[in-house]
Amino acid sequence: MAATAAMLVMIPADRVSAQAAPPKSMMKADRAAVDRINAKWPERPRLGAVEMIAKYGLPQEASSERIIWHNAGPFKRVTVLNLETPHDFPMPHVDFLEHTITYNVPQDKIGPLIEFDGSSTINRTVGELSARCDLEGHNVLTLNLDHDIVTGKKTVQEARTAFGEIVTQDVLGKHPPYIEALQFEPHSMSAAAFVDKPVIPGSPMRANGADRPAGDAGKMNDAEILATAIAVDLNEILAAVEAGKKKMSQPALDYANQLHEGHGMNMVKAMKLGQEIGVTPMITGSVDKLQKKGAGTLATLVRLEGRAFERAYLAAMVKGHAEVISMIDNRLLKSANNDDLKKHLTAARADVAGHLEKAKSLQSGASR
Repeated sequence: MAATAAMLVMIPADRVSAQAAPPKSMMKADRAAVDRINAKWPERPRLGAVEMIAKYGLPQEASSERIIWHNAGPFKRVTVLNLETPHDFPMPHVDFLEHTITYNVPQDKIGPLIEFDGSSTINRTVGELSARCDLEGHNVLTLNLDHDIVTGKKTVQEARTAFGEIVTQDVLGKHPPYIEALQFEPHSMSAAAFVDKPVIPGSPMRANGADRPAGDAGKMNDAEILATAIAVDLNEILAAVEAGKKKMSQPALDYANQLHEGHGMNMVKAMKLGQEIGVTPMITGSVDKLQKKGAGTLATLVRLEGRAFERAYLAAMVKGHAEVISMIDNRLLKSANNDDLKKHLTAARADVAGHLEKAKSLQSGASR
């Protein structure tokens, strides 16, 4: 089973990341807290947690459900779960220990990897491959055989057979390399991540590198203007969705529904317009900043309930819609080149102005 030395990149499983170790001043208090959590777990996961602490030091995260180490040895993440899942491959045991690496699994290899070991987890978006078992060495073995399947060195059935044979070697004290260490270098994050592709017609695209329009400073171009309009609409839609979950007065609930429908229609129109004029909306740094601002405002609102939420929501709508009108007047309309885009912005401004006046009216009524 061993490959030639020239083919191997040996990464010992016991290598500990310096960044993962907590400050010495925190170790006593943190260890006590982790021990209190771990003491309530079933015997096998508790043993797994103690073994990982002995090997990698104190974890970065600990809760009643899981204990997590980040950047431990060659792994992006090591997790011990307060959960025992029966698993009979290669022989009956329970899964509770998971090791995650940064790895780009090709689309056509996802099925074979799951067929090989159903305890594997694949996240193509962030570029992660995880193996779950009861022993670190067996997770290392799974990841090594996963790599063999991806690279074509083994079929699924060959990998399953090899798993049983290698575990038997380990039981006999042979120290097989496939259990001792990863036999390959995990991928870099930039190479492993897969953001996928939009399927909604007219969706914005992310600006990066050479595709980035010169719009973050100075005059905006039409691609960034369209993405900005869409971001405004989406922020309002998300806020309206949350408002609909709250116990507000009926007029306020009706207003939130009006915003949901109105900004939803404007968002769809903006994406359709981009297709008609041949301009793909482009998410630049300033557009991303606008999206983050909306999320931050909404995060403050969501924690409120009842009348407190209603008052804060209406205040946010007054402030936000006034800011959007100013942005349309002073930036978007002055920067737009396409006449149809200018018409869309002018119509959207009228809708926003109506929303602003309605919010002011409701705010006035709520304060009485």
